[in-house]
Amino acid sequence: MIVEYIRYDIPAERADAFLEAYRAAGEHLRASPHCLRYEVSRGSEEPHHFVVRIEWDSLEGHMKGFRGSAAFQKFFVLVRPFVSDIQEMKHYDVDTAWTRP
Repeated sequence: MIVEYIRYDIPAERADAFLEAYRAAGEHLRASPHCLRYEVSRGSEEPHHFVVRIEWDSLEGHMKGFRGSAAFQKFFVLVRPFVSDIQEMKHYDVDTAWTRP
């Protein structure tokens, strides 16, 4: 598994449109067998900061499997208006994790 983090700085007047775009784009993430889980979080102290966290089956599954699919094309049309608001977009290997049973 690999985790992708995308950090956004979204002005208040565009926040609702951003959240709606990701709600709609989530359909295309869920359609991909390479996407295991995703979440969109908004900063509590700084509500213009958003983090999108996506768990992928592998780096190759994301970069070749999803990005080479029709689902990615549909996903990207929805989130493209916010690409210029990205502060960071990187993949991370999970080193340590814990989940409450």
